[in-house]
Amino acid sequence: MKKLILSLTVIAMVAVSCNNDSNEIIPTQEISEVDMSDFYLYTDKDDNGTTAKSSQGSEDKCYSMHVLNRQLNENPGLYQKMYNVEKHTRQFITAKKPDGNPGGGNNGGGDTGGGTDPVDDGLGTINIPVYVYVIYANSSQNISDSQINSQITVLNNDFNDTNYNDIPSEFQGVAADIDINFTLATVDRRSNSTSSWGTNNTVKSVYPAVSGHLTIWVANIGGGILGYAQFPGGSASTDGVVISPQYFGTTGSATAPFDKGRTATHEVGHWLNLRHIWGDGRCRQDDFVDDTPSSDGANYGCPSYPTVNCKSNDMTMNYMDYTDDACMNMFTEGQKTRMRAIFAPGGSRENLHP
Repeated sequence: MKKLILSLTVIAMVAVSCNNDSNEIIPTQEISEVDMSDFYLYTDKDDNGTTAKSSQGSEDKCYSMHVLNRQLNENPGLYQKMYNVEKHTRQFITAKKPDGNPGGGNNGGGDTGGGTDPVDDGLGTINIPVYVYVIYANSSQNISDSQINSQITVLNNDFNDTNYNDIPSEFQGVAADIDINFTLATVDRRSNSTSSWGTNNTVKSVYPAVSGHLTIWVANIGGGILGYAQFPGGSASTDGVVISPQYFGTTGSATAPFDKGRTATHEVGHWLNLRHIWGDGRCRQDDFVDDTPSSDGANYGCPSYPTVNCKSNDMTMNYMDYTDDACMNMFTEGQKTRMRAIFAPGGSRENLHP
């Protein structure tokens, strides 16, 4: 459902309206280099102001987009930084597509739009060192090394998946091996009397992110929130992923139905610049990926196939939906290109893949 290029006047209006706290106006000549007419940062409403299905009484398991919204309000310069990340990402995608079509959004029905065939991006295997903080107020929160190792195993399996027989045939042609490896570098255990940390980055204020790593804070969030991540472009001191211990890994205190390590896979997807698969809005909203079908909200539990929304079958098994861990099992080629773009020269995480 890729949006058409709008007039430069409308583009400028969209760019400014996404963050009323920012005084920076994106130059129209810069926008014209890449179609950014569908760029926005967070919304739970459609074009008519109707609240999205995922916000109508359903549990919001991941708080990444809410955290992003708050950060945009607190930091007027963040919009410009994220805009630059998005512009670089789309230029990378355009350069790697055989047809030169920039794409950049849902197009409905799972159609690849002629731009998601695997293309060698020249980056090779990407290796990311992981720094894990374990912040605990009691013994159950002080998770074991085996639980931590089980999560690293899941990340490596999910980001290097080559078996697509467990997904519907409709989507097998776009399923992707992301070719990103994760290596546990450090486990840093910190006792702290705080029983739950919430989603306002307080835990990161006490224990800052570690440069040159994917930093994961295993700390009890509370409020039924499984985890949240920071998108590329944010502050270095808060860059990383927070996950509650009961949703981390596959052993120990990991609690069903979120005991297969997919909360971390989902949140690392955000850290690598993926949006929720339904675009955090109704059918016309966008996750900036060509080969993911349009949807009007999150899916929960283990939905039957096909689950139809927005006149197409939902990709409920995608890691960026809200289904149970056991029912998630794929990224797409479009998501792969989007994630790997940030490691390319000039990308926001280039320092992790020199």
